[in-house]
Parts: sequence; C-alpha cells; structure tokens
Amino acid sequence: MTGIPQDVEHYLADIPGDRGDALRAVFDATSAAMPDGYELGIHWKMPTWVVPLSLYPDTYNKQPLAFAAIAAQKNYNSLYLMGLYSDSVEDTEFRREWAETGLKLDMGKSCLRFRSVGDVDLGIISRTIASTPVDRFIAIYERSRS
Repeated sequence: MTGIPQDVEHYLADIPGDRGDALRAVFDATSAAMPDGYELGIHWKMPTWVVPLSLYPDTYNKQPLAFAAIAAQKNYNSLYLMGLYSDSVEDTEFRREWAETGLKLDMGKSCLRFRSVGDVDLGIISRTIASTPVDRFIAIYERSRS
C-alpha cells in the first residue's frame, strides 16, 4: 500500500487474490472478537483498533493506544497483537497454544505474519483478542511503561 487509505473498507477491498482473502478472513475474525471500547480506524496507514484518547489520553506519543492492527505488506500480511508484546504471560500462552496446532508460527514480538488462511488459527487469534478488554490492555501498557 502506498499513501494513506481512504478508510478500512477501501483498504481491505484493494488487496487482491488469495492474500486479500486471507487478510479479510483474519480481519473478520479479529473484528468479531474485539471487546467493546476499542475503536477501528486507519492509523499508521493500516486498519487499527485503538484505545481512543477520550478513554486514555496519557500515551507516550500522544497518539491513541494501538491494541491490534492488520496490514498487507509486500510479501505477506501482518496482524499486530500489541497485547502480546507487553505481556509475557499472554505471549507465552499464545505461543504454547499455537505450537499445539502444528502450524508454523512466523512471529516477531507482536507481529504475526501470514500469507494464506491456512497459515493461521483463527480460533487462537479470536480468543487472544477477546481475552483483553480495554481496561486490562491499559494495565498491561502501564506496567510496561514503568
């Protein structure tokens, strides 16, 4: 993607073929599992669920606190799970559960990379997203900043 997308719908519609299908499937699973209080919009040139500044204005960069984001990269798609970056217990559980699936985990600190729907376990993604309401994510963020 180049430039700033007009909105989430256009962003998702502009990704062609199997990669677009995979991106939309992960987006749909993430969106369906998203706890109340997060807002979806285009931030950092990608669809991002954030804690709005009206709920939590005390971020280090004065930007909304990003919880999850999805992006089409040049050679793969990414799902950013910021709650896993900050919380080693969540990260450990996510990786343990993923290992039990037999799927290869292509992941950095918070970035889950995938090319097709077959590369991901939508159930684990949904459970991970659903397990972190806004107040818990803010607590994780504050703990990581101290």
